[in-house]
Amino acid sequence: MRRIPSLFKEAWDLLRNLTTTSPARFAVLVFVALILVFTALLSLPASAAGGGRIPLADALFTAVSTICVTGLTTVDIATTFSPFGKVVIFIGVNIGGMGVLTLASILGLVISKRLGLRAKLIAASDSNPLRSHGGPVNEGQTVRLGEVGTLLRTVALSTLLIEGIVALALYPALVLAEVGPLEALWEAPFYAAMAFTNTGFTPNPGGLEPFADDYFLLTTLMVGVFLGSIGFPVIYALWKHYWHVRRWPLHTKLTIITTVLLFIAGAVAFLSLEFDNPKTFGSMDAWDTTFQAFFLSAMTRSGGFAVVDIGELHGSSLIVGSMLMFVGGGSASTAGGIKVTTLAVLALAVVSEAKGRQSVEAFGRRIPSDVQRVALSVVAWGATIVALSTIVIAQISKEPVSDVLFDVISAFGTVGLSTGLTAELSDPAVYVMALTIFMGRIGTVTLAAAVAATSRSQLYSLPVERPIVG
Repeated sequence: MRRIPSLFKEAWDLLRNLTTTSPARFAVLVFVALILVFTALLSLPASAAGGGRIPLADALFTAVSTICVTGLTTVDIATTFSPFGKVVIFIGVNIGGMGVLTLASILGLVISKRLGLRAKLIAASDSNPLRSHGGPVNEGQTVRLGEVGTLLRTVALSTLLIEGIVALALYPALVLAEVGPLEALWEAPFYAAMAFTNTGFTPNPGGLEPFADDYFLLTTLMVGVFLGSIGFPVIYALWKHYWHVRRWPLHTKLTIITTVLLFIAGAVAFLSLEFDNPKTFGSMDAWDTTFQAFFLSAMTRSGGFAVVDIGELHGSSLIVGSMLMFVGGGSASTAGGIKVTTLAVLALAVVSEAKGRQSVEAFGRRIPSDVQRVALSVVAWGATIVALSTIVIAQISKEPVSDVLFDVISAFGTVGLSTGLTAELSDPAVYVMALTIFMGRIGTVTLAAAVAATSRSQLYSLPVERPIVG
């Protein structure tokens, strides 16, 4: 009997060491645990609309897509799940959207009224993946370690406030769209959560097709998606400095500028490529085509909602969509992808190299080499994951590579758009797609830090030799 308390103490000590020495590994374990819990919940007969049991592969994939706020699904959410199952999904996307470590830290802050150093380190690793390595971190960041408590309050308040405002705006729009008043009381917060968390699940049959001409409703969803995709550190910076642009941290400036540029560039590309496609924009007038091009551009960044049939897009448009999905949204946001700041840093590095500058600079600040190396590593890891998943799923399914690549990038970028392929995959391919979603949501930096051994200080440097590149 004495052995049992000893086992609990050993397990507790192991958990404490894991959270302090490797927040990245702790994050992976928490994500896995949550996925298993929600798989069990969605496998219950109470979660199925017909009262039976949902197949394990579908329950697991939906749980992964829920906790990782992706929106891809192998089943129709509206018709497959009961009200209980949809509530489980609603709770899961909010947990996944805020970040499991952030949510754990918020609960700790509510209970104890304060954050210790260990809790700050855990929460900080969620707001800045660079801290996941466990080594020294330059605190010249958007959110310093001492401000983590304030950031957590910002995360909780902004989530509740933004989702609440979006739900209030959506309710009359849903009622005017002939959704029952009582039913709209449920669908409005559900849509609001799916927009802010960039998930894209829809609670009604047919998705957004019944609201294809409701520009107010679609614009509200776009606003929710945008606010969720810029990231909590950016929301915190905007709240802290209001509209004093000069005081914005470099991260905030790069995130907002790159996000807006990609939003406009994506809309222009879709407008140019799809205006004559009778199956998408070709049957619309000029205003409808322009609006839907901007909506599609916003959703391919990570929103996941769709009005047009993605499978009917031209191949060139699928490539544009894949590029936007691969980039994704802002760091420490509900969006996925390699993140817009990663793209911005690499673009600035290319420009600096072309101009022969010794350092990478932007807005009067110098970006250190370690950030550039991490940005390059994120792209390399992301491209590798996408390539391997595409090869494996294409081999299993024997489907066209273009469709497989689009859905795989949608999974990695936790976007949720699909050509229709994901719903037709066999169980082995579904498991590969679920793993792709998991790796995309965890993040390549966190994943690499979790796999790597504990960092050690190197007290010497090797001789320099320059290989030929380019």
